[in-house]
Amino acid sequence: MRILFTVFMWIMGSIFGSFFNVVGYRIPKNLSIVSPGSFCPKCNHKLKWYELIPIVSYLIQGGKCRSCHEKISVIYPMIEITTAILFSTSYFVFGFSYELIIALVVASFLVIVIVSDINYLIIPDEVTFFFCILIFVVKLVGEGIKGSIEALLSGLFLFLLMYVIMLLGNMIFKKESLGGGDVKLMFFVGLAIGPVLGAFSIFLSSLIALPLSLIVYLKNKDNVIPFGPFILIATFALILFRIDYSSVLSLFT
Repeated sequence: MRILFTVFMWIMGSIFGSFFNVVGYRIPKNLSIVSPGSFCPKCNHKLKWYELIPIVSYLIQGGKCRSCHEKISVIYPMIEITTAILFSTSYFVFGFSYELIIALVVASFLVIVIVSDINYLIIPDEVTFFFCILIFVVKLVGEGIKGSIEALLSGLFLFLLMYVIMLLGNMIFKKESLGGGDVKLMFFVGLAIGPVLGAFSIFLSSLIALPLSLIVYLKNKDNVIPFGPFILIATFALILFRIDYSSVLSLFT
């Protein structure tokens, strides 16, 4: 039964991944995520339902549009596969539980941020606002008023901490070191995992981003590395591996 539900979560993840592609591409451009329906960006061919089956349609069509035969970006199926992996792995680790809901919310935000931040170097405020409300509601239902208030305070603390880090970075590097979207993103992180794990996620995300940053810096010093995806990758990893408050403190004692 567990395997069956894992497969189900894989399918659901791929479907949501297809939708997250739309959100990540359209919201930063102030386009509706509802209308018009999905279309080929090359020839504006409106896609039929059988051209929208996540992953499968891309493979059947050989990665090309059925109308103009132009190549479809491999990013689309990769996002669908990534979301499917995140969803199915979350279920496999947590089963149907409160922790699963937290993991799915973080995973969903992560995928959208990957699409928007990598393509436009933007984390849309609308998306951040939506997921902050969503995770707060989850906290309110799962942990009650006390837990939700603590989550809000954690979010505020991490927002201010990241803001101070941004100011210091701007002073040291004499240019913008972090985007405003990254600072706002930390409010969500605080809501999701609390102040200690949230602060640790900043350190962990920096470690994850370091190798790529060095490679990009050596190739082109003017290139900018989107930091938002790394913050949420670190956050999701802390949730998935069940890292808690005591585990983090033990590293420094």
